[in-house]
Amino acid sequence: MLPRIYFRQIAFSNPEVLWLLAIPAALAVLWVVRFAKRRADAARLGEGRILPVRQRFGLAGDLPFWLFLIAAITCAIIALARPHGPAQAVRQGGVDIVILADGSASMRTKDVAGDRWQRAMRFVRVLGESLAWKDDRVAMSLFAHIATPQIRLTRDPNTFFFFLDHLDQAPPFRLEDDTTWDTNLELGVYWGLRVVERDEDLHGKSSNAKLFILLSDGESWSGEIAKSLQRANEAHIPVFPVGVGSLTGGPLPLEALPPTAIHDPDEPTWSHLDRDSLERIAEATSGQYFELDRDGDRHIANAIIDAGKRLAPSLGVVEQSEELYWWFLAGAAAFLGLGVLFIRERAELWIQLAGAVAVLIVASRWLQ
Repeated sequence: MLPRIYFRQIAFSNPEVLWLLAIPAALAVLWVVRFAKRRADAARLGEGRILPVRQRFGLAGDLPFWLFLIAAITCAIIALARPHGPAQAVRQGGVDIVILADGSASMRTKDVAGDRWQRAMRFVRVLGESLAWKDDRVAMSLFAHIATPQIRLTRDPNTFFFFLDHLDQAPPFRLEDDTTWDTNLELGVYWGLRVVERDEDLHGKSSNAKLFILLSDGESWSGEIAKSLQRANEAHIPVFPVGVGSLTGGPLPLEALPPTAIHDPDEPTWSHLDRDSLERIAEATSGQYFELDRDGDRHIANAIIDAGKRLAPSLGVVEQSEELYWWFLAGAAAFLGLGVLFIRERAELWIQLAGAVAVLIVASRWLQ
């Protein structure tokens, strides 16, 4: 929401510049004298000439060009004085995002660039870069047969990206372990809720809106997922599943099966994205389903963050100081544009263009 600015209480950071307003003031007086003289000359010429057709004279001729140029100079000088004024803005609450990343064996399938896990981590990095990190916080928990929370809710981007740098190639679950070949989504969502509850125990209840981002291929879930989703609904935490993988799929990394494991030939050796399961999760929790490589990473990240912001409560009106110089720079540009409409001579056009460039250079260096 745009702040409400009180223009009657404007102050200036560089008030010493305002003495330059004497220049456009003197030019304005000169313009009025020239305008009055032109009207007097037109009236006298009309009375002294006898023509069969009534002769018409323009009201101001080319003088409007110079009037708009004087107005543009005035606005530019005020902008150089760096005006600012008190403003009221509605402060919107932040969002607490808990990332639930599937680290099971099927996420090592290479049907996307690198593999599904690496593709998911590239999206997580874009998500971190899209956050404002002012009131927003992020946590991360990984799950396969077991869940391992990695990052508690934090608003420190350095902590987040440090962990991400150590998880970008592979999850901590080894393919040689039997437990990696199971996906206990119920436990993953449960630990996401535990992260939120633990933060409330340590820091009190947060006003931020809360949501889960589930990064998974949707393959071979175990556990009573409906029970965890019901708990998320009771806590008013929507789940936003983000599908990783392709519908055509790819072969599972069976060469990494534990030596003690006996592979059942009737078990599938091919993994594909289970879009239907992920869409049902989004529907059950009032979330929204997204899919990597179907939509751009930046678009997905911004859409999820915007959805969280809409759920965040308003924190009331705050007082702040708003810079106003850009209003006057915009006014100077508008006056210059209007002045061009009254130019009749090419030389005047070049004068206008040179003046505009000079003002732009001076203003940009002064306001840096």
